[in-house]
Amino acid sequence: MASRSDLGDVTPNNLGQVKVLHKVLFPVNYGENFYTELLEAGEFAKLAYYNDVCVGTVCCRKEVDDTNPELFKVYMMTIGVLEPYRHLGLGSQLFEHILEQAKLAKNVSKVYLHAQTTNNRAIEFYKKYDFEIVSTEKDYYKNIEPRDAYLLSKTIEQ
Repeated sequence: MASRSDLGDVTPNNLGQVKVLHKVLFPVNYGENFYTELLEAGEFAKLAYYNDVCVGTVCCRKEVDDTNPELFKVYMMTIGVLEPYRHLGLGSQLFEHILEQAKLAKNVSKVYLHAQTTNNRAIEFYKKYDFEIVSTEKDYYKNIEPRDAYLLSKTIEQ
C-alpha cells in the first residue's frame, strides 16, 4: 500500500490534536486564545496527516497590513512536523498550502514569520521559498536560548 499524506482543517473536534502537537513540537506554552483563534483561521490553519495519523500542523493569522489598510499580511505563528515524519514532504506541503492560499486571497501582501537565529535548518527551508531575513529581533523569545529571532518575509505577487 502506498503512503498517503493529506491536509485537514482545524476544527473543534481536532483542536486537542493541535494542542498535543504544539506541546511536543515547540518549547513554548500557547494559551487558550491561541487555539480558539485557530478555529477562525480557515485555510490558514491546517493539520498534516500521514496514513491518517495526525503528524504536523501550520498555524497562521491574518493581520491588517500597516502600509495599506486594504491589504492583509499573513503571520505564520507555527509550523512543524513530528520528528519520525520529517523529510517526507509534509512540511513543504503545509508551507506551500499557506503560500498558495495567500496568493488566492488576492488581498495578501506578504507572509512573514520568526525563526530562532540558530535554527539553520528552518532558515534554509524558508530561503528555498524566497523568504528573506528582514531583521534580527533581540530577546524575541522569553524562555528559550538563544533568545534572538530572525524576522523573515516574502512578498506575495498578485
